[in-house]
Amino acid sequence: MKFLAMMLAVVTALLSMASASPLAKRELGGVRLCTGPNATGKCSYKVYEMNKCHQLRAPFYGNTSTFETDGEPFACFPRLTDCGGMCRSPTGCTFGAVDFTYEHKYNLAEIQWNTLIKSFDCMPTRRT
Repeated sequence: MKFLAMMLAVVTALLSMASASPLAKRELGGVRLCTGPNATGKCSYKVYEMNKCHQLRAPFYGNTSTFETDGEPFACFPRLTDCGGMCRSPTGCTFGAVDFTYEHKYNLAEIQWNTLIKSFDCMPTRRT
């Protein structure tokens, strides 16, 4: 009987500790870049500042096959130009927004952008 009471006390204490710890929310702007498709090759994960251009450096400059954003409400726009560079393309210098649901985030070679990305910027979006 004492053993059962002791076990019940331990379980109760553990449950109260678990319920008291809040879940940590991820910061907005988490992006994983990889040189290979499907998150292979050289990879880097970082939380990037919103509404700011981020210049890619080696080994990702013109060599990014995986561009994966976290599931938070934000999107990133990969660019053909360096930060501060002028876009001279008549069709624009980005293929559009990459968010968590983007179809080619694990293989940008499918849209021939894996060798083109030089910079990107991210911005918050609203979920509907």
